[in-house]
Amino acid sequence: MIQKLSILIPAYNEGPTIHLILDKIQKVELENEVEKEIIIVNDCSTDDTVSRIEGYIIANPKMDIRLFSQSHNQGKGAAINRAIQESTGEYILIQDADLEYDPEEYNLMLKPVYMDNADVVYGSRFMGHQPHRILFYWHSKGNKFLTGLSNMMTNLNLTDMETCYKLIRSSIAKELKIKENRFGIEPEITAKLGKRKGLRIYEVGISYYGRTYEEGKKIGWKDGFRAIYCIIKYRFMD
Repeated sequence: MIQKLSILIPAYNEGPTIHLILDKIQKVELENEVEKEIIIVNDCSTDDTVSRIEGYIIANPKMDIRLFSQSHNQGKGAAINRAIQESTGEYILIQDADLEYDPEEYNLMLKPVYMDNADVVYGSRFMGHQPHRILFYWHSKGNKFLTGLSNMMTNLNLTDMETCYKLIRSSIAKELKIKENRFGIEPEITAKLGKRKGLRIYEVGISYYGRTYEEGKKIGWKDGFRAIYCIIKYRFMD
């Protein structure tokens, strides 16, 4: 049974919102008395992200927050990889530093663990009845195309491969050996999980409060082409 959940937050220039997501995480009461461990990896931010986090840690001494900083900007994938290795919980969950995903849904993500000892749980933005902000038509079409291509390569039946919310048993996550430094991490993780036999993989519907590019969204069309490359590459390579 799970005793501690490691919440991994890659952070790059998230000074204006980092305290808001930490407030949300602090308010969440996990079922079955599961503890929360928050691991933040600062990816060499150029704003006040670090000082804001340090101030938050001082102001909230009861929260289990650990901050690590990369020596230079390496990207989201590298930050997550560092956070995975620093984690001590039985499961890890990836949480972006912005406000697109709602920590209130951690218990939804954990339910398959309680019910069926799940190894992996994906939070899907394209299933269920949770609210979703309406944004970009071609962005959603691109996500579905990438998920479909990934499913063809992995023989999984996911509806949202590109989701940030991935809950993974730590012993499995630490063996993934992530190589992608940017948003190629999503298809890479999925491809490597898909190769492992006997994993209990679940998907649950989650809400999504997406940001526009003016509001700080960082993913672009080049990342989509990289995702296609990664889907094919990690299907046939380690």
